[in-house]
Parts: sequence; C-alpha cells; structure tokens
Amino acid sequence: MINKHIVCIVFLLITALNLYSQEDKTLRLTMEDAIDLAHKQSPHVLAAKYNFHSAYWSYRYFKATYLPSLHFSMSPNFNHQINPITQPDGTVRFVQQNQFSIGGNLSMSQNIALTGGSISLNTSLNRLDLFGSVNSHSYMASPVSLSYNQSLNGYNSLKWSKKIEPLRYEIAKKDYIVALENVSSNTIYNFFTLAMYQTNLDIAITNFKSVDTLYAATLGRYKIGRITESDMLQMEVRRFNAETSLMNAKVNLEDFIQSFRTFLGIKDTVRIEVIINKKIPDLHIDPHKALDLAIENSPTSMNMDLNEIINESSMAATKANTGFQMHLGAQVGLSTANTEFHSVYKDLNSHQSVSVSISMPILDWGRTKGQRKMAELGRQMSEINLEQQRVDFEQNILRQVRQFNLIASQISIAEKTDSTANKRNDITQRLYVLGRATILELNDAINEKDNAKVHYINMLSNFWASYYAIRKQTLFDFEKNMLLKEDYDALLK
Repeated sequence: MINKHIVCIVFLLITALNLYSQEDKTLRLTMEDAIDLAHKQSPHVLAAKYNFHSAYWSYRYFKATYLPSLHFSMSPNFNHQINPITQPDGTVRFVQQNQFSIGGNLSMSQNIALTGGSISLNTSLNRLDLFGSVNSHSYMASPVSLSYNQSLNGYNSLKWSKKIEPLRYEIAKKDYIVALENVSSNTIYNFFTLAMYQTNLDIAITNFKSVDTLYAATLGRYKIGRITESDMLQMEVRRFNAETSLMNAKVNLEDFIQSFRTFLGIKDTVRIEVIINKKIPDLHIDPHKALDLAIENSPTSMNMDLNEIINESSMAATKANTGFQMHLGAQVGLSTANTEFHSVYKDLNSHQSVSVSISMPILDWGRTKGQRKMAELGRQMSEINLEQQRVDFEQNILRQVRQFNLIASQISIAEKTDSTANKRNDITQRLYVLGRATILELNDAINEKDNAKVHYINMLSNFWASYYAIRKQTLFDFEKNMLLKEDYDALLK
C-alpha cells in the first residue's frame, strides 16, 4: 500500500515537473513583440543588412573616384637575346644584348567631374645596365611632369555619376527600411495565421465540450422518447466531427508553430502563443497626405526618378560616341639622363607635348543616324512606361488608403457580430437542452458563432496588414506621426 502511494506521488511530481517545463518553454508574444523579435534575429533582416552594406561600399567606391589617388609602379626587366639594332648609318645588324633595366614611377592623379578630364602629377627614375665586353650603366630621371587628358566633346561619365550614384545610395537606404517593413508585414501574416490556428483550436475544444455535453443530453432524451433516432444519430455524427476537428486543429497548430519559429530565427524548441490586442489605433489616413509622402519617400518613386536620369545619361552617351569626337592630351615636365646617379638631377631639360586626336564618321551608310534614332525611340518608350508606372503607383496608394479606412470602420461591426453570435449560441444551447430548439437551430448557432469569431480575427489581420502596406509605401508611421528612420552609422559598425 505504501509502495502504491509512493508511486502515485512520484507520478504526480513527474507530471507537475513536465507541466511546469512545458509552461516554462511557452513564448507568449503580442504582435509588437513578434515584430521586434523578427527585426532582431530574422534571417530576412540579416539579408537586408548585407544588401545595404553592399550598396554602401559601392557608394564609397563612387566617392573615391572624385578624390586624388596616389599610385606607385615598378618595372624590372632582364634581356639576354639577339635583337635587330639600327646602326647610325641606317643599316640593321643583329646584336646580342645583355642588359637589365629597372624603373619606378610615382603618380598622383585627380579626376575633374566638371569637364570629365583627368590631371596627374608624376615623378620617375630609370636605370639601365649593359653587360658584356664593356659594362656600363646610365640613369634617366623625370623629377616632375604634369599631364592632362580630356575628351572635348565626349560623354562625361563623371558628371552623370554624380547625379546617379548619390540617388542610388539614397534608394538603398530606403530599401533597407522597406525590407524591415516587409519583415513586419510577413510577421503580421504569420502572427495572425498562428492566431487563427489558436482560435480554431479554441473553437474545436469549446465545440467538442459543448457537443459532448449536448450528446449526453440528447441520448437521455432519446431514451425517454422525446426525440427521434435520426436526431440522436445526427448529434452523434456531430460529436464525431467535433472530435476530428479537434485533432486536426492540434496538428495544424503544432505544424505552424514550427514554421513560425523558423521565420523568427528561434532555434530552441519553444511553444509560441500569440496574444491578440483587440484594441486598434483610431486612425483615418488622409489619402492625399499618404500620396505626397509616398512620392517623396518611397524607393519605388525614387527609382522612377533614377530611371529617368539613367535614360538621359544613356542618350547623352549615344550622341557623344556616334558623332564627331575630339580628344586632347598635354604634358609638361622636366627630364634628364646621366651615367652617374649623383648627377642625374642636374642640368634638367624641359619637355612639352600636346596631342589632339579627331575622329568623325564620313561614310557609314546611316549607322550613326540609326543608333541615335534607336536610342531616342528607346528613351521615348521608357518615358511612356515610367509615366504609366507613376499613374499606377499613385492609384495604388489611393486605393490602399481607401481600403484601410474602410477596414478600420468595419472592425467594430465585426467585434459586435462576434459578441452577438456568442450570446446567441449560448441561448440556443440552453434552449436545446430544454427541448425548445431543434438540432438544426443549434447547428446554425454554432456555425454562426464560429464564423463570426474567424471573421473578426481576419478583420484584425486585414487591418494591420493594410496599415503596414501603407507604411511600407510611405515610410511613415501614422500612429506616431513621424517618418521611419534608421541609424545607418550603427548599422555599418
């Protein structure tokens, strides 16, 4: 007898510990908690950070193009072979050469965005050693030389890059915030999907308990001849269906919890339970304000502006590269040569050079005209597409805001419907037990109650999904009445 008591106590302790352990591993999340958790550790956020870092370094590379650069080069060369050498009298002899040369050049260059040219300052020193019957060496030095290269009427890529790359980087900043808003939207979808599975389980548990109780009452009424066998069997079938629905609801809930854990980046096997805040913010968004914010802040709108600039740049490049072209190159400096190193920087001689290259098509059978015409038609087609995209974008913003305001006004109706359907179901069940309601009326009340509950959860889900869709387009928090911002400096650390 004592052993049985001990076994029972041990069993109860183990059961209690298991229940405590299971409860301890339950993660209860509000919608805001789930969004914060997703922003901290979701794999999607990590991918967004990598994309932003890539855009940042691309922008850094662009900015470095406009800064001075310092470059050193060295070219050692050993030559031991027979080469044709032109003699002073103009004849050519094959002479075996055995020589070693080495040279170093240090240059500083600077691109000039205004003109598209580049200027560079150079200094160089070279040594040549000859080996053979007579060994000798000599030096050549250019202490300083200044050179400039400029296309006089060509495509200025530096000028266009200054228009394109800063805007592209601003778009990358906005894209990162949009990526976070996408994570928020996906989190809301998963949150309310889990809420729906939880609701379905709650409904299934409640319905099974109610149907089980009503089945017992129905069986008692059948035994005393108050109802027909058909009514009793119909209630029995409903009990079986309720039991099946309960088992399916449990399996569906567990499967989705595992999926939600993966999305949130949770590696521990914890049970997630979502807590729905039925209080929603009292918001009515002005469609025109939302449209102005979207045009100003949305990366979609900014990308349209970027595409316009890129089209203009492409057209300018086509015009510059298919017609008359002129290139200017100029160099001035000092140079000397000597057989002794200590004398190589004495008696410097100045040198200058200017070169102009000209290229123009004379007879190309219409190729130049064709290229320009195709570029112009492509630009016009792109402008038409961009204009249509702007119209679609603006109409979509206005439509989303109208839908949101409509959903916000319907939430209270869905809540009242849910409450009323619950009351009707309770009354119908009591009437059924008293024999004053039919099983068809009972089934109708149960279905109405379940549908109202599901509809209310769906309306809450639609409200927040619609709100975050507008946030993503406008990059504006209408609850706090402020722009969505990020600390990009902290993000790059």
